Amino acid sequence: MEDHFKNCHPDVSGFDACVREGLNSIRPYFKTGLPKYGVAPFDPFFAKEISVRRGLLGVGFVLTLRNVTESGWSSSKVTRFISDLPNYTVRYTQSFPEKSLAGQYEFMGTALGTNMNNRGKFTLILYDLEQTTTITKRPNSKVKVQVDVHSMRDLSLHISNLLHGREFLERILDRIINGAWQPGFMVTRPLINELVSTAFTEIFGKAFEKFPFEEIIKPRRVSNSTSA
Repeated sequence: MEDHFKNCHPDVSGFDACVREGLNSIRPYFKTGLPKYGVAPFDPFFAKEISVRRGLLGVGFVLTLRNVTESGWSSSKVTRFISDLPNYTVRYTQSFPEKSLAGQYEFMGTALGTNMNNRGKFTLILYDLEQTTTITKRPNSKVKVQVDVHSMRDLSLHISNLLHGREFLERILDRIINGAWQPGFMVTRPLINELVSTAFTEIFGKAFEKFPFEEIIKPRRVSNSTSA
């Protein structure tokens, strides 16, 4: 692990590019984890529960995802990495040829005095996905992760029990969702970003709580000796 970042020094020009290449070179560890540092595998990663809430003047909903698995990290590539070490922040852009998610969902909503409650399973595959992740870890504070999904070429989304078991109508709605998702993506993108950010704040917080970053990435040592 250390060898992948041995030439990356925060006080040397080219540090960001060095870290970017180092991150791409350690992709096999996504599946195996880093037992030496207490980092569990996260391809696929697992989230027990993620919730997001929206509401205003009697109109709102709570969407909860449970037992969610996400895979595709090992085939991803970091295309840009920017460090802001004085502010304890790094930001990187990542591309995924394919990312897949699966799990259970529960939707509870209220609109115009009508309550809605639905639950089922979902599978989601995203093709040619690009996202930017911002990670902030200030001293004596928990890690904070913000994910911003930029774009994707296509998706495949299937949701069970979407219309309470009315299979014929559910098949029609399934085709509509998968055939005309682009306009809806602009509306749901903030929701997707919040769900993913919440999940990764928890996952990264647990995975790297005790990770010795200072042992992996060090300033270049300056020799005190002078030549005659």
